[in-house]
Amino acid sequence: MRHAFADCLLDTETLTLTRAGSAVPVEPQVFDLLRLLVENAGRVVTRDEIVETVWKGRIVSESAISARIAAVRKAVGDDGKTQAVIRTVARRGLQMVAEVHDAAEPATPPAPQAQPPRTTAAPHVRYTRNGEGHTLAWTATGTGPPVLRIGAPFINIVQQWTFPLERAVIETVSARHRLVRFDGAGFGLSEEIAESFELMRLVGDCLAVADAAGLDRFAFMAESGASQIAVRLAALCPERISKLVLVGGYVDGRARRDPSPPPDPIRGLIEEGWKTRGSGLALAYQLSYFPEGPMDALHELAKLEQVAITETMILDMRDKVNNDSIAEFLPRVRCPTLIIQGRDNAVHPLGEARKLAAGIPDSQLVVLDTANHVPLPGNAVWPNYIETLLAFLSENAQGGDG
Repeated sequence: MRHAFADCLLDTETLTLTRAGSAVPVEPQVFDLLRLLVENAGRVVTRDEIVETVWKGRIVSESAISARIAAVRKAVGDDGKTQAVIRTVARRGLQMVAEVHDAAEPATPPAPQAQPPRTTAAPHVRYTRNGEGHTLAWTATGTGPPVLRIGAPFINIVQQWTFPLERAVIETVSARHRLVRFDGAGFGLSEEIAESFELMRLVGDCLAVADAAGLDRFAFMAESGASQIAVRLAALCPERISKLVLVGGYVDGRARRDPSPPPDPIRGLIEEGWKTRGSGLALAYQLSYFPEGPMDALHELAKLEQVAITETMILDMRDKVNNDSIAEFLPRVRCPTLIIQGRDNAVHPLGEARKLAAGIPDSQLVVLDTANHVPLPGNAVWPNYIETLLAFLSENAQGGDG
């Protein structure tokens, strides 16, 4: 059935949502909630009905329900203040207040013909649970030897697909590999949690997603602070990791490099920058990592990250990684490891990459002439970075999904 309401069209046969003629990517639970409301338009749908339909009656936190409701409103162009499409009925449930009617034909012509061809299909978001019972969102693109990636910017796995800088990495790796990405507990499309950030929880999240994706043994690609997760996992579970790629990684966090470190300027940029969306200080935070740009993309990334992760979460995480060290784990990494570092990286200096290379037995260090923390499309070193990355991942790689 096709259900038209406001400027939206919900197709329950193709499981798609369009708004003003453009496709709107929605995760399965968000689609199920929207379908429940549309098919019961005008009636108040209770919380118990929502839990039964969307979560199949499982116990679920209020924060998870609130997150899905917010995502539904965003998908249909509504918000909690306006409530022109979906109304909250206090202590009872939700009500679709926009007029809904069946549409035999699409309300507007489909737009895909006007879009450039894509090398891989848009990702389908899947869900699993970690060892603590928290719901994790993950997705996979491409076929071939498996690669698990962690450490992208703080935007969820669907936003990564639509953000050009991330899309370039995803499509490039997915052209030769099965690339699996996920949002850790408390991040992105995964379940919100009240607990503070913990590095070892993310190690468990990695294993839970790998198991859900059927990856017995896989290459692991980590960027920036995710190197702390990757090295721990490779050391603790050597039978699972076939190769390790560390981009912009480090051994000792900022506070561990100096017994009396000066105040952290990046922490200050976060504290002030997160107060106003699109602020200059939020952009300055991005520029500290990517001084070579591209500038237009960093403006957009600053706005996306501000709504994707709370100030409390990002500051907690920064404090934890600043005081962390993986020195004890380095000798226990047994897989081939590629370390890529920008020569003029000011956030994590080249010396940290050399410490990684000295400590991991079977490793190689590639230094690129860039000040960017991680190479980005549009930078002069991008072609060399991609060539180096793909050559390492493809060397002696086994086909299949793990």
